Amino acid sequence: MRVALFEPDIPQNTGAVLRLAACLGVGVDVIEPAGFVWSDRRMKRAGMDYLNQVDLVRHASWNAFRGHFTGRLVLLTTQGAVSYLDHGFDSADTLLLGRESAGVPPDVHDAADARIRVPMAAGMRSLNVALAAAMVLSEALRQTDGFANN
Repeated sequence: MRVALFEPDIPQNTGAVLRLAACLGVGVDVIEPAGFVWSDRRMKRAGMDYLNQVDLVRHASWNAFRGHFTGRLVLLTTQGAVSYLDHGFDSADTLLLGRESAGVPPDVHDAADARIRVPMAAGMRSLNVALAAAMVLSEALRQTDGFANN
């Protein structure tokens, strides 16, 4: 199981996802360009000392990531027809999260093997990307017995 961040905008969210991944023992792919300088102290503060504990791969572009990618790509999107609670996860899945400001472009959306959403109250636009990652990753690890390794 891996988490991929597509062109993340907010260093604090990226740091929070890296910390989450380190604590749960999953790898992270960051698909650049990011909307911040990678060495930004705010991201380091959010990730704290956990950043050195995560299996992190940075990719220069979407195409570079696609050349490296294996398994199923599961996109978290407000446009998903299926709730993450009804999706069957596989231990080789990569959970893809889009930019906080814009999600993912149509070609990335179309490349996903599955498009899932987090159910929300009527009228709500979206969750924080790190919170959505935590919710969906936890369910994915539960389904695949991924917590057993920790």
